[in-house]
Amino acid sequence: MSRMYHYATVSKALDQLNEKGFTCDFNLNSDAIKKNPEKFEIVHVYRYEGESDPGDEAVVYGIKSNSGKKGVYVAGFSADSDSETAQILLELSIKGR
Repeated sequence: MSRMYHYATVSKALDQLNEKGFTCDFNLNSDAIKKNPEKFEIVHVYRYEGESDPGDEAVVYGIKSNSGKKGVYVAGFSADSDSETAQILLELSIKGR
């Protein structure tokens, strides 16, 4: 069951997750999620809405793999955001509810 948190900034959420051992950067390793989404579980979800610009929205996922690897994935406003991976994670988080 994933938990929803609200932090003031994306970097604050990433710091918190890092302290909890979520150290892998799944933005750099998104192929693993795309190839085997069933091997991953979303344990934390953090949403950040930009107050001035709706385009500043981001979602930070705390993800755990079956093998115990823990990491983060940031989906949202950045130009290099991978929409295919973001869609897979969205489906995983909905399924997990």
